[in-house]
Amino acid sequence: MHAFDVLGDPVRRRILELLADNKLSAGEISSVIAKEFGISHAAVSQHLKVLRDSGFASVRADKNHRIYALQPAPMREVDDWLEQFRHFWTHRLEALATEVARGKKSRRDQN
Repeated sequence: MHAFDVLGDPVRRRILELLADNKLSAGEISSVIAKEFGISHAAVSQHLKVLRDSGFASVRADKNHRIYALQPAPMREVDDWLEQFRHFWTHRLEALATEVARGKKSRRDQN
């Protein structure tokens, strides 16, 4: 499955967001996702399988739990692909940063 097929699903994106903060058990992930998206634990399990199979997440056994962790390599591949488009927004973000800095300086000068 292509990386953008994986990332195209909001449930899988949310799981990746959760894993970006911390390693979590399948049960912890399932509880959050089931509550937020109203889907069954079995459906969450299928999304976790897609993330494992595509390399976005890894899993290890810990006693009676399966612990999931984010794997950075596929995200780097996505970032590498996005690099060709970065010039469309980099200049605008730099211009925004300049305007924010000017506004801060102006407020300091007024005080």
